Amino acid sequence: MPIISRFSVPVPNCSIQQWVFGSPSGPLPDKKAWIDVNRPETHFLTYSQGRLLAKRIAVGLIHNGLNLGDRVLIYSGNSIFFPVIAMGVWMAGGVFTGANHGYVARELAFQLRDSGACMMMAAESVFDIALEAANQVDSPEVEKKPRQASRHWAELIASKTEGDEFVWTEPDDSKNVTCGLNYSSGTTGVPKGVEISHYNHVANGIGAVHFNKLDPEYEFKTNRAAALCFLPMCHAFSMGYFINYLPYEGVPVYVMQSFDFPQMLAHIKTFRITKLFAVPPILVLISKHPLARRADLSSIDMIACGAAPLSEDTQREINSMLPREGSAAKQGWGMTEATCMAFSWDPTRPSNASVGELVANCQAKLVHLETGTEITGANKPGELWLTGPTIMRGYWRNPAATAEVFVVDENGTQWLRTGDVAYVEEFAPGALFHVVDRVKELIKVKGFQVAPAELEALLLERSDVADAAVIGVAIGGEEVPRAYIVKTPNYENTTEDDIASWLASRVARHKRLAGGVVFIDVIPKIPSGKILRKTLRERAKREVCNGGEVRPKL
Repeated sequence: MPIISRFSVPVPNCSIQQWVFGSPSGPLPDKKAWIDVNRPETHFLTYSQGRLLAKRIAVGLIHNGLNLGDRVLIYSGNSIFFPVIAMGVWMAGGVFTGANHGYVARELAFQLRDSGACMMMAAESVFDIALEAANQVDSPEVEKKPRQASRHWAELIASKTEGDEFVWTEPDDSKNVTCGLNYSSGTTGVPKGVEISHYNHVANGIGAVHFNKLDPEYEFKTNRAAALCFLPMCHAFSMGYFINYLPYEGVPVYVMQSFDFPQMLAHIKTFRITKLFAVPPILVLISKHPLARRADLSSIDMIACGAAPLSEDTQREINSMLPREGSAAKQGWGMTEATCMAFSWDPTRPSNASVGELVANCQAKLVHLETGTEITGANKPGELWLTGPTIMRGYWRNPAATAEVFVVDENGTQWLRTGDVAYVEEFAPGALFHVVDRVKELIKVKGFQVAPAELEALLLERSDVADAAVIGVAIGGEEVPRAYIVKTPNYENTTEDDIASWLASRVARHKRLAGGVVFIDVIPKIPSGKILRKTLRERAKREVCNGGEVRPKL
């Protein structure tokens, strides 16, 4: 029997732009929506300016041959123009797909080819990579031009008069109109285009806003609210919050071009940021870095963490650093295939190490990893399955991959197999969920399952460990845990045996680091904070094959 969200909230049949802006021409608040942190007095867009610019971009795209359903790829870092370009694509009836600003030409070419994008906009700083990627794509839809023949995106912008007169066409059925191809991270395989509809985005936004409105101080907090965007805007997490949900609530978004830790702390103070959206590596940095101890965090009402597991110790440490009464860091849970967020927090509930409860209109169930039977009790881990209005339409042009993750039950309900292992504190509506690890990332030691996230959370409790990642490595025909550790500065004397012995005293024998401890300069991660475990597994395989010493046999 599934667990059902406590909340059932109507979801309108409309486009994202209709939900955010209300209409193509109706009145909008005269306040800033997106602000450049480096030039806040001169470089910003109000809601009216943002809508008009998006409409002018839409007209320009249509004049340049964009048809309904055509894909437009954006390859850029963060900018106050990023949201309105996305909105312009949607207003024109196109499909938006954003590429990671850190991609090399090969990776960008894959997304360009897979999405079938007919147009690409690239930032000046990565323009040469964009040209190289375009030249790698053997597709009639991609027009290959030299740098000097390429056009500035501003040339797309139609006149103010044309923008004023433009009225976008609302979809007849927003559930079945794709607006975005958000590419999965590819941490466990080749990235796939996740097909998200207008309805998916609006449903997810309504779920997020509904939770916020449960706060008795919602109106007061929203009126004083300010958010800081340093996460990549092309990511599902950022797309949800900084382009859709926060603008809908009228919360100004201060935009950093990219993440810079000292600058982030300075901007929190300067702009009196109340809402911080982060990933675990950033919160680990805040909890351990001396600069954060001297920073002014007094304006913060809430910190929302997602994209990867946050250890309870880090969460507790962050909460101790927030001076504002009632402020807290809480982790939610989502995935690209669920648009953005699937679990979040009722602000009136006390925080713990869980990822919160189901968002409005969603259902979940847990399935036993070995038997495939449905779990109906508390504190029993199983694979998390989800259904609801936020679940993707499928993987773009990949029916085989889509069939692998969707299961239709005896009642005709379609469930998304998330690939995450979770358990629930109680089997009832409003139950708090704990996400333990990825099914594919679990390490099997003599038949026992070991969750890397559990060991990583323990390792991060040590003051001499700045970051950690645990993977499975085959030694002598058996899989065992191996830890990659980034030392905290000024702890040069810490040894591999120190860490392995310390952990051995805190876990069962099968969880000990029998695969060794390796010090490393940086843990490889994608921008959202997820550990690139396949990179570490490949490294570990090379190290073991090359006779690399594996000392801990505890």
